Amino acid sequence: MERNLPKGCRLLALQVKGDQRGSLIPLERATGVPFDIARVYFIYGTQPGVSRGFHAHYRLRQVAVCVAGSCTMILDNGRDRTELHLDQPDHGIEIGPMIWHEMHDFSADCVVVVLADGPYDEGDYIRDRAEFVELAGIG
Repeated sequence: MERNLPKGCRLLALQVKGDQRGSLIPLERATGVPFDIARVYFIYGTQPGVSRGFHAHYRLRQVAVCVAGSCTMILDNGRDRTELHLDQPDHGIEIGPMIWHEMHDFSADCVVVVLADGPYDEGDYIRDRAEFVELAGIG
């Protein structure tokens, strides 16, 4: 599934534990999350045809996991742009700082869990694509 991801992104194979009762995927530094988790949020109930994201962060690191359904994530570091279909709860995508990301094509049952290494900080967002391109040094 990992294919030409932009520098600053990495596909993470998450550790699945389970038996005849079902499966469990622990999300913590000890099991592959590459940072201490300071915030967790869920994206769900996205209406058909709606897209989300359209921003980058100066400093924040995140891991996104599609725990139900599916969506398409576009990841762009200003030089390399990749489209990735997320549909497996045992895979996460690490999104580093200065990665423009967009989410499209949400299935009706899509639930994305996002782990972040810091609390919400509006000042850390880059919401203007032209500003991002300039900051990334490609404008």
